Amino acid sequence: MQQRAGAKSRFNKGVAGSLRRRSVQALWGVLGSGVLLAGCAESVQNPQAARSTLTPQNLAVTSSAVIYGQSPRAVPQAARAAVVSARDAMQRRQWETLPGYAEQARDDHELGSYPMYWYLRQLLGDAAQPVPTQQIYAFLQQNKNPYLENRLKSDWILASAKRGDFDTVRRIGTVASRTSEVDCAILQARFLGNGQVSAAQALDVFKPGDACWSMLGQLTAAKVITHEHLEPLLRDAVEYDSKASARRYAALAFSPAGLSSYDALVANPMGWLATQSGSATGELQQLRALAFSRLARQDRDAGAVFLETQGGALLSERNRQWAWTQFGLIAALNLEARADGWYRKAGQVFRLSDYNHAWRTRMALRQPTIDWKWVEQTIRMMGPEQQKEPVWVYWYGRARAGQGDTGGATSAWQSILYDHGFYGQLATEALGRKISVPAQPAEPSAAEINKIMTHEGLQRAVALFRLGWRPEAVGEWNFAIRGMNDRELMAAAEWALREQVYDRAINTSMLTKNDFNFRQRYLAPFEGRVSQQARAVGVDPAWVYGLIRQESRFVTVARSSVGAAGLMQVMPGTARLVARKLGLSYSAASANDFDTNTLLGTSYLKMTLDDLNGSEVLATAGYNAGPNRAKRWRDSLSQPLEGAIFAETIPFTETRLYVKHVMSNATWYDAQFSGRTQSLVNRLGQVRP
Repeated sequence: MQQRAGAKSRFNKGVAGSLRRRSVQALWGVLGSGVLLAGCAESVQNPQAARSTLTPQNLAVTSSAVIYGQSPRAVPQAARAAVVSARDAMQRRQWETLPGYAEQARDDHELGSYPMYWYLRQLLGDAAQPVPTQQIYAFLQQNKNPYLENRLKSDWILASAKRGDFDTVRRIGTVASRTSEVDCAILQARFLGNGQVSAAQALDVFKPGDACWSMLGQLTAAKVITHEHLEPLLRDAVEYDSKASARRYAALAFSPAGLSSYDALVANPMGWLATQSGSATGELQQLRALAFSRLARQDRDAGAVFLETQGGALLSERNRQWAWTQFGLIAALNLEARADGWYRKAGQVFRLSDYNHAWRTRMALRQPTIDWKWVEQTIRMMGPEQQKEPVWVYWYGRARAGQGDTGGATSAWQSILYDHGFYGQLATEALGRKISVPAQPAEPSAAEINKIMTHEGLQRAVALFRLGWRPEAVGEWNFAIRGMNDRELMAAAEWALREQVYDRAINTSMLTKNDFNFRQRYLAPFEGRVSQQARAVGVDPAWVYGLIRQESRFVTVARSSVGAAGLMQVMPGTARLVARKLGLSYSAASANDFDTNTLLGTSYLKMTLDDLNGSEVLATAGYNAGPNRAKRWRDSLSQPLEGAIFAETIPFTETRLYVKHVMSNATWYDAQFSGRTQSLVNRLGQVRP
């Protein structure tokens, strides 16, 4: 159950009529500050004049320094009402009214820039409209909100790139907080300007998206990106079953005839392979390897026989080995024991995606008798960065311990004690220690909190949270806390806690590097009402708190894209089912009600726990992915399995991460609630078939 939250303001009719009559020209007459301005939807008539105003000095990157000012102060009621009305108009797509609201909102020192930002963002997003260059420039001169400056420059970069105006992208330069799309547009503009972009730079920022595909296509056409660069991208997309991305990589990598063959093998890999014979090189060899990857998804049994008998003739040794990893991966995702054997047939000396590397190790761990030397080998085959992840450091330590190397195991586990999550906790226990809340830093002082409350960006964020505008508020908050030290982060988290913005309190406190405030990181709001409800239905309060922390971060209005609602993110169908079993009436209107949501959520959790033989690991997986899936994963076992291994080998990435987070959270909550040391290993237990 995913957590996403949103909110909608109410339309303030009291100021709407007069504000709509304000003219755009009047607005910019006030804000223009001597800049020659055109109408809001008009392009600049003299491009050379426009270019002269867009200098590096005028468009400097927003400072990343922490900005402090005055303590929160009152905002004129009429100005704030104009901002509220503007947001409602924006949601109604009444774009022409926004400049008028922007004029009235000028005296709102916190949020007054938003109406004009919303207006300019809409113009930039409309490819049929010219870019309102002078209006943007005037906004950047007058706006006092660094976050919106950053957002507008990013929007401007993307809009200019989409229109092919890379000269403007180069003049804008860079921005303080970027997305991969913005990075790709900037790199493409640089390449078109001086050609000084390497394949490594491009691939480092690339993520599928319009601007990034445009950059990749440009650099491929210029032969900066070659087939050797595209091959791993294409193979990874095929492994992840990302059909749309794989097709686009194929279009860049292959000739027209090769692309036609690619489409044929995706649709019918066995049929296409049946047309192949003899040795092949280059494009045809790559296509054959991809065909076996698709065959692994469509018919593993017949495909494995075909690979065994014909693979040597059709594929190079390297590609034959890679093909076996494809059968291993798909078998692993179906929790088939034979996956390990197929991975072993593949050998070792060739590239795999991080995803496939991980599943090779996971299937080695799921064997009835674990070959710890093979586990170590699979981890050593990973890339250097993947090997450093706490998950693989922990299992590497287990592999060394399994081979009798106590010193090597101890060294590995000690290296991840900084990690307070799932694998840091398991490493703590592997070293013979119990899990307890670490020594806590001094709480934020009144002086520190008073200072953080003068931070202009956080003031804006808090104002937005108070209006219930979470999307804007979260963006402002996250931008504001960049560059803060541990003490500032804890003070900001404390302010969020006072405002009952629990998700920002947790996430902000989680960013500290040396001081770890567990009261903030594992806060337990609502004055014991969650614990009371958990005990009433017979489930562990620490477990329920651990689940809520992962589901919604204690945001009562949270609602996911699929309709899961409230603290415990209860799905509508689940809510109706549980309500019927409890003899309660239920309506969608009560989905976010605290008492209703926690009653239905804890009751469903208890039902799931009872249905899965009292295993918290299984019940947590079932709460996220459905009890029937949890049963299937359990039934794939031939013998009892260590709870940590079961959790690590859940085939759904979201559920695998979810279970580990919830169980880790529950352990910390239990330590705080009880004041006693805890064992994650005992909480995980064993999962029995």
